Amino acid sequence: MKAIRYHHIGGPEVLRLEDVPEPELGPGEVRLQVHAAGVNFADTERRRGLYDTKVPLPRILGSEAAGVVRAVGPGVDEALLGQRVVTLTTGCYAEFAKAPASGLVALPDEVSFEEAAAVPVQGLTAYHLLHTVARVQRGQSVLVHAAAGGVGVLAVQIARALGARVFGTVSSEAKARLVQELGVDEVIRYDREDVVTEVHRRTDGGGVDLVLDAVGASTWEASLRVLAPFGHLVSYGSASGRPPALDVETLYEKSLKVSAYWLHTRHPPGSHHRALESLIRDVADGRLRILIGLKLPLAEAAEAHRRLEGRETVGKVVLTVAG
Repeated sequence: MKAIRYHHIGGPEVLRLEDVPEPELGPGEVRLQVHAAGVNFADTERRRGLYDTKVPLPRILGSEAAGVVRAVGPGVDEALLGQRVVTLTTGCYAEFAKAPASGLVALPDEVSFEEAAAVPVQGLTAYHLLHTVARVQRGQSVLVHAAAGGVGVLAVQIARALGARVFGTVSSEAKARLVQELGVDEVIRYDREDVVTEVHRRTDGGGVDLVLDAVGASTWEASLRVLAPFGHLVSYGSASGRPPALDVETLYEKSLKVSAYWLHTRHPPGSHHRALESLIRDVADGRLRILIGLKLPLAEAAEAHRRLEGRETVGKVVLTVAG
């Protein structure tokens, strides 16, 4: 099969289209013919040796795929053969990927492979940030940094559906229009507005209840300063670099809470599967809009990485493989 691999860490140019064996199946696994694979910022960090570095090289990147089940391993119901599915797995920048049968979610006809591939990593991240970690309630206020990004566009929609007042930071007029269409109540252009000043002005000095921050170093101070008393800052990435060391003494005045979220932490059994089923239903029913900002063929994975790292994309980046 064709797959994108890299043999050493480096820039996007280390990604190569190569011929490799199809993945062998063990008990409880299926082989998926990949029609679309999601690209995430974490993939670029893996490629650069900044994250998830214990996996030996050469390596096939990709954590989410949508496609058709073409083979089943021992103990797997053959009725799965030919089914359209989406899953969270590994090695998805390829024509075929293997995955646990227990993690497959069936795709309704209304959901395309490209839309489905945009959901597992960023959709589950947004879902768990708001439902599992923060447990947002109606009437609360939420600030989403990088609101036009892959997680951001989903987080703002989920937060709105939960009844929150949503603030979103963006860097351009086009992104501002986009997030307004998605339901953001208060758009802040951080390229020309001071985030802290704007949040305090628009909340009469009260601040927000929750900040979702995947940017890290460049937003950390502002994220803490905009929180209301008993507010909660959740870090789930560090695109601009690691945040500074946290001085707990700075949290006392407003009784603030700071936490972190990682999709690959061991979650309660079945929670990912139930959440992914719920998200796919919402996509099928039109309650959750999937924004694919860039779609490229598998062979152009390096270009996808270049544009993602260059902040040239909005929404989701997807590689098309089969079909």
